[in-house]
Amino acid sequence: MNDKMKKAFDQIHAEDELKQSTMEYIRRNAQAQEKPKIKAYRYLVPALACLVFLIVGSFVYLTPTANISIDINPSIELSVNRFDRVVSVKSYNDDGKELKAQLDIKNMKITKAVEQVMANDTIEALLSKDEILTIGVIGNDKEKSEKILSEVEACTEKQKNTYCYSASTQEVEGAHEMGLSCGKYKAYLELHSLDGSITAEDVRNMTMREIRDLISRLSSDSGTDPQFSGNGGQQSSDCTESEHNGSHSGKGQHGKNHKKSEK
Repeated sequence: MNDKMKKAFDQIHAEDELKQSTMEYIRRNAQAQEKPKIKAYRYLVPALACLVFLIVGSFVYLTPTANISIDINPSIELSVNRFDRVVSVKSYNDDGKELKAQLDIKNMKITKAVEQVMANDTIEALLSKDEILTIGVIGNDKEKSEKILSEVEACTEKQKNTYCYSASTQEVEGAHEMGLSCGKYKAYLELHSLDGSITAEDVRNMTMREIRDLISRLSSDSGTDPQFSGNGGQQSSDCTESEHNGSHSGKGQHGKNHKKSEK
C-alpha cells in the first residue's frame, strides 16, 4: 500500500516539473519571436516614412499651379507646377494632337519648353506663312503669372506675329467646358460677340490668323475696332471681361508687325 502511494505522489511531482518546463519553453520561444518583430518595426517605420514622403512629394510635383495656352492651330495647353516644370501637355484639336506627339517637353522648365515649341518645324513653317501665334499664361497667383509671362515674352520677343497675354483660371474653366484651349476660347468670345451664329466648333480648327482676319472683317462691317494687339506685350483679362466687352490691353513692337500683316 505504501509503495502505491509513493508512486502516485512521484507521478504528481513529475507532472508539475513537466508543466514548469513546458511553460518555461513557451516563454523563451515567445521572447525569441518578439525580438525579430521589434527589429522589423525599426526598419519598417523609416521605410513607411519614405513612402509617405514620396507620395506627398509626387502629389505636390504633379499638381498644376498654372496653364500655358499655345494657339496657332495647332492648339495645346501646358500645365506647369510650382517649380516651373511642365507636368502635362493637352491637345485641343487634331493639329494639336500631331504637335503634341512631336514634343518631348514633360518635366522641362517653362522657358525650355516654350523654346522647343517655337523651334518646332510645324510652328516655324506656320509663322513663316504669316500665321499668328498666341501664348497665354493662366493662373490666379498674380505675382507668379507675371513672372511666367515675363519669361515667355523673353522667349518670343524676336518673333513677329507672336502675342502674349495673361488670364485668370475662370477663363480656363469656361474654355475647357467648351472643349477649347484658353487662346481659342478668348478669340471665340470676341468673334461670337460680333456674329452670334459662330460656334465653338467653328473656331476649333480655324487658325488664329483666320479668326483674327474674320474678326477684323466683322468689326469693319459693324464699325467697331478689333481689340487684339501686341506681341511681347501683356494682355490681361478674365473670363467675365472678355465675354462682356472683349477688352484687352497690349503693347510692344510686334503689335505693329501684326497690323502691317493685316493690311
